[in-house]
Parts: sequence; C-alpha cells; structure tokens
Amino acid sequence: MPSRSDIQFQSKGLTCRGWFYSGGEGVRPCIVMAHGFGGVKEMRLDAYAERFSSAGYHVMVFDYRHFGDSDGEPRQLLSIRRQHQDWRAAIEYVRTLAGVDGARMVLWGTSFSGGHVAAIAPEVQGIAAVISQVPHLDGAATAMAAGFKQNLRLGFAAFRDLLRMMTGRKPYYVDIVAAPGELGAMTAPGALEGVLRLIPRGFEYEKVVAARIFLSVANYSPSRKASKIACPWLIQVALRDLTTPSKAAVKASKKAARCELITYDLDHFDVYVAPNFEKSVGDQIDFLKRHVAL
Repeated sequence: MPSRSDIQFQSKGLTCRGWFYSGGEGVRPCIVMAHGFGGVKEMRLDAYAERFSSAGYHVMVFDYRHFGDSDGEPRQLLSIRRQHQDWRAAIEYVRTLAGVDGARMVLWGTSFSGGHVAAIAPEVQGIAAVISQVPHLDGAATAMAAGFKQNLRLGFAAFRDLLRMMTGRKPYYVDIVAAPGELGAMTAPGALEGVLRLIPRGFEYEKVVAARIFLSVANYSPSRKASKIACPWLIQVALRDLTTPSKAAVKASKKAARCELITYDLDHFDVYVAPNFEKSVGDQIDFLKRHVAL
C-alpha cells in the first residue's frame, strides 16, 4: 500500500489540505492533482494517486479553498480565479518537500480542473507534463451542451446569488449534479448516476455550489492557451461525453505542439470507475513513463 500522509499549505491566507503519496526514496517527479467542478479528493482521486505512487511518482492531492477539508467561507464557493491561485500555491508548496524534483512537476486535472491545468501550465516554470482527463476546455461548447432553457435558469440563479452576496446574506446554492430537467450544473443523462459512483460508501458529499459561478463558466475557455503549452500534454476524451463536449477537446489538441490525444467510446464519468478506470489510468502511466522518466 503506498505511503500517504496529510499535508496542508497556505493559499491567500487560507489553509488548503490534502494528501501526499510517496513514490519511494530519492528525488522524484511529483504529480499535483485536484478534482473537477465541485469535486473533492475523496471522490476517486485516491485511486489515481495510489496507482501513480506505485509506479514510482510522488503525488500530492488537494482540496480547493471552500471545499472538502480546506478552509474558506462561505462553503461551496467556486471561483476560477481562486482555484488557479490554489494550484499555484500547491505547486510552490510541494516543491519545498524533501525528495520532490521541483524542475519536473506534472499537473493532473479532470473535467473542470482538466481545463485549469491547461491554463496554469504555460504560466509556471518546471512543468514537465500535463494530463487533462475528459477536460472542460471550451466554455461556449459546455454552455451549448446544457441548452438555452437550462442556461437561462442557471443565469437567473446566479443573479439571485449575487444579490444575496451584495446584501451580506449566505449564498444561493444550486445542485452540482441533478437529473435531466432539474436545476443543476450537470444534468446530462447519466451524470447523476455517474457522480454517485465516485462517492465512497458513508462519505458525506456536499453536492451544491454557490450559483454565481454560472456567470463565468461560458467565458472560461482554457483551450485559448493550448498553443502556449510547450511540455507534453495528454488529453483523454470520452467521445460520448455530454458534460464536457469531446469536439472542443479534440480541437484544442491540434493547437498544442506536443499534445497526445486518446479517445474512448465512453461517457464523461465512465473513465473514473471499473471497468474503464484501468485503461484510463494505464494510458496516463504509459504517457508519464515516456515523458517523465524516473
């Protein structure tokens, strides 16, 4: 069983918490990981980290401010700017740890954070590789997939949340995932069942988010920085993805000089769990062995 320890670091005055997995003795590359839209580390990131650690890589997994074990009020506040700050703080922190090769860092993101790592990578020195699993790379494409009526409902909820913020009240929350036709960030067929498969038995998952984020998602397109990613970049696309449209990721892959694209005939959440998890993580480890050798 890989060795795991609790860690914490500061991001803009608040404490982010997570886990560090040792890949073994000596100086080794480190993979930094965080979850997607409203996700927390307990939702299958440990499964990936254990595989990477067993392959010989150090791994750090963290929760964003306002989510999971990390500090931050109000709870469940998703800010793209703040999450980017947390990524930078996480990278700076893990570079201070004994045995971590700070010049060979790997950024790993999935879904919404699959876009974060693409946005962050060109701005940070010492990034040896990037992995984006079923990533959000084009905000307009994601918004179009949700449909006009749902976008209208989410926009109304966002303005309601902003009004509450301006009057000093607690946020107006919307479900992160819901059944088709209901109000939620992710309502594609199978999304609710897919998220439920990521939650460990007995784990209490806060499945709401402050609605103000819905004013930002459509304008958040990390693919605009794709051409600036100089290091090897693996994009894994689920061709039947109704949450983060696959065409946007395929298009983005063509903009980066060293991008490797792997497609799977799967839905968005299928890659996280059996029987498809082993193929997905196996492809990631193969990519790492070729580009970030131990």
